[in-house]
Amino acid sequence: MDFLTDYYTDFLAVCPGQATATFMSEVLEGAVSHDQITRLLSSGKLDSAALWKMVKPICHELQSNNGILVIADSLQPQPHSRTSDIVCWHYDHTKGRTVKSINFLSAIYHSRDVSIPVGIEFVIKDVLYTDRRGKEKRRSKVSKQKQFRDLVSEAAWKMPVSYVLADTWYCCADNMQHIVNECGTHFIMGCKENRNVALSLEDKKAGIYQSIKEVAPEGCIRTVWFEKLDFPVLITRQVFKHEDGSCGTLYLVSSDLKLDAAQMSAIYQRRWKAEEFYRSTKCNTGLGSSPAWEVTPRKSHLIASVMAFVKLEVLKERHQKNHYAIKRQIFGFAAKAAWKNLCQLQLRAA
Repeated sequence: MDFLTDYYTDFLAVCPGQATATFMSEVLEGAVSHDQITRLLSSGKLDSAALWKMVKPICHELQSNNGILVIADSLQPQPHSRTSDIVCWHYDHTKGRTVKSINFLSAIYHSRDVSIPVGIEFVIKDVLYTDRRGKEKRRSKVSKQKQFRDLVSEAAWKMPVSYVLADTWYCCADNMQHIVNECGTHFIMGCKENRNVALSLEDKKAGIYQSIKEVAPEGCIRTVWFEKLDFPVLITRQVFKHEDGSCGTLYLVSSDLKLDAAQMSAIYQRRWKAEEFYRSTKCNTGLGSSPAWEVTPRKSHLIASVMAFVKLEVLKERHQKNHYAIKRQIFGFAAKAAWKNLCQLQLRAA
C-alpha cells in the first residue's frame, strides 16, 4: 500500500470529526502536506482495484468453503452538497422518500467470523433527461442489477463462495441465473410477496402460477419453479415481530435444494454483516466526513473509508474487541493527552 494511502486510512480510523487534508497535515506535524493528500484523492488511484490489492492476502488467509458473499447497497446522505453525477437523488426505503445522497454497492466476503469488503460499485447518474412533467432528472447508464452481477462475478472468481446473499431488490431471474449458471455457486435471497411460482415443471410449461403468499409454508420448505428460471428453487416463509410489536413476513428463495428451512434462515441471517459494515464505516471511519464535492475525490474518500474499516476488522480479530471498543480505547488515549495539554495551558495562563 502506498504510504500516503496508509497514512490517510489510519487518519480516518482516528479522526473524531470532518476529515480534511489540512487537519491531517496538522496531526502529522507537517510530515505530509495537505496538497499531497488532495492530489491523492484527486488521482483516481483509490478505487475498487486498490481495495482488492489491499485485502487480497487477508481474503486468501481467511477463505473457506463456508465463506459467503453478501451484496448490498447503502446511501450516504449528502443533504448540503451540490448535485452531481455521484451526489443525486435516490430512494431511501427507510424514510419512504428520495434523499440527496451517494449510493454504492458493496461485496462483503464473510468467513471465519471476519467480514472483508472485496468490491465497491458506485451508482453514477450521468445521464440527464426530462420526464413527462418537464422536470430535469438523472439516471445511470449502468443498472444496479448489472453492477450486482459484476460484483458477484469478480468475487466468485477470486475466492470460494458457498452462497451469495442479497435482499429482495436483487431477487430477479437474471441475477439468479447468473449466480448459478455463470458463477457456479448458490444463492439465498429475500423475495417479494407479489412473485408468482409454479408448483411443478408441468405447471410451469402449462403457465399455471400461484402467488408465493399462498404456497410458501411457514417454517418449512417447498420446491417451486419461477417463470424465467431454468432450474427449480426452494422457498420458505418466516414470520417475525418488529420492535413495536407488529408482525412482518419474509419470503426466502434458494437454489440449493439440499437445505431445510432452519438452515436457509441461519445462512441468510449472515446478511446482517452488511449492515454492520455500513454502520461501522459511517460511525468509525468517516464515510461521510469528506468536504470534497468533485466526483473522483468523493469516490476516493469512500474507498479509503472502507480500507480503514478493514484495518479495524483486522484489529478486532487480533485483540478480540469490536470496532467501537477499539475506537473508545483510541479516543481514551486522545482524551488523556488533551486533558494534560489543557492543564498545562491553564498553568501557563495563571
